[in-house]
Formats: sequence, C-alpha cells, structure tokens
Amino acid sequence: MLDVRDLQSGYDDLQVVWDVSLTVSEGEFVALVGPNGAGKSTTLRTIAGLIRAMAGEIDFVGQPIACMPAHEISKLGISFVAETLDLFPGMTVLENLLLGAYMVRDRRKIQDSLDRVLHLFPKLEGRKKQLAGTLSGGERRMLAIARGLMAAPKILLVDEPSLGLAPKLVLDVFRALEELHQAGVSILLVEQNVNKVLHITERCYVMEQGRIVLQGESLELLGNEHVRDVYLGMGEPAA
Repeated sequence: MLDVRDLQSGYDDLQVVWDVSLTVSEGEFVALVGPNGAGKSTTLRTIAGLIRAMAGEIDFVGQPIACMPAHEISKLGISFVAETLDLFPGMTVLENLLLGAYMVRDRRKIQDSLDRVLHLFPKLEGRKKQLAGTLSGGERRMLAIARGLMAAPKILLVDEPSLGLAPKLVLDVFRALEELHQAGVSILLVEQNVNKVLHITERCYVMEQGRIVLQGESLELLGNEHVRDVYLGMGEPAA
C-alpha cells in the first residue's frame, strides 16, 4: 500500500532524513521508533506532503505522491495525525470531527464515519457539544485520531500519540489503535514507548540519526540486543 524508497528530507538547507526506505501493506500495523531528533516525525510529514522530499520516491497504492501537495495526498486516502494534534480548541468536539470529513460529499458516509468513531471512542460521545480546548490530554489525543478517521482513510499516519499522557491514558490510546488495526485500518505509528509498540505492532523500523538502522518483526526485535540495551533498558537477554 505504502512504499517509501531512498527518501531524503529536511527543512530548507537542513537535511534530517537520509535514504529511508519502508513499506506498509494493506491492513498492517507498522511502527517507526527511535530517539528524539532521529527524523521520525519528518518522515511522516514528508509522506503526508507537509514537507517536500529532497530526493527519493513515495508510492501509495501504486501512485507516486512525492511531489503532490498535502490536500491531494489526503484525497487519496492518507490521514495524518500530528504530534501537535492541530485541533480547533474554540470549536466543539463534533465540529472538529466533521472537519475531518470536509472532502466527503456523501452525507450518509459522513454519518457512518461519525457513528464508527464515536463507537470506537465512547468518551467523545458524551462530549460532542463540549469545546475541544476543554478536553483532557487523553481525550484530545483520541479526538485527533477520531478526526483523522472521519474521511475513512486507507492508511493512518500517527505521530507520538502517547506524548505527555498519564500511564492510564496511554493505555487507552494504544487500546484504540489496536482496535483500529483489528478493524482493518492500516497504521504507520511513530512512538517512543518502544516496549509497548513492539507488543502491539506487526513490524517495526528503528531510526537513528536520520537513517533506518534496524527493521523486522516486532516480537523478534524484542530480543534484539541493541533494542533491549538502548530502548528497553534490559541489557543483553539471558541465555
């Protein structure tokens, strides 16, 4: 579904991403992990069209998108949930959700999507008339993900959904992502909670200093010495 090859990207004259290649198949849950400043968010923003790639190729369902503007990429079925959430705090939860479907013209589809996300995130159901700016941190994260689903995307790009959340709220957000995956939504997740990510995703790429340094099945990476030592704080696995 998503095929990124030899991607190079950054900001003006500052290159952040070097020769990154990754894939996400239909219905797959894939993670991109690594330390702060590794280039993970820049990679997602480039795929979503918010940053123009310096070099490399990005294909989505067989169509090259590296030179397409963000709104055209969104129309193809790529939904990006930014780390900054980008909600409209002075608008209600319902209004924020409906903005996620602004390109959908079929009212029945919009209602179906609304019913679906409110079923997935029941806490939002009772807050539809509440201003988004008054929600808790976890509720804002859920609203951002729910809004990203309103256009019924083919793939969801999610950037740091657990950032700044209390442990219980982190569990709620990851539980929602697992349910999305089980419902057949393709997900590319950027996250620093490596231990949790490796238990819920199918495959994982490890990014350091702008490059992919490891990749493989998520459960296999749990036993990788470098991953255990650097990201899980567990050192070398016992013999």
